[in-house]
Amino acid sequence: MSKEPINVLLDIHTKLSSLPVLFREKVCEECNWSTPTFYRKMRGRDKPNPNEKGKIIPALSNAEKQRIIEIMEEVFASGEDDLEKYRKPSK
Repeated sequence: MSKEPINVLLDIHTKLSSLPVLFREKVCEECNWSTPTFYRKMRGRDKPNPNEKGKIIPALSNAEKQRIIEIMEEVFASGEDDLEKYRKPSK
């Protein structure tokens, strides 16, 4: 049985299209958020604290920001690993 050749463009496009979903799922899992909470927090903005002048209420905690950045790096790294199968070995 011969294996059909991979359409590189289709394969890469499919993987790139799935990255936002993978990212969202990982963030929701790591931060213990539902999908609606993910989108609500994504739209959120820092707000002035009405009780303390000059203070800000952040939309995301520092820990959430840090973990989100780490997840982004993990998702991109996994995509980079997928590209290895397209690279020809150097001679």
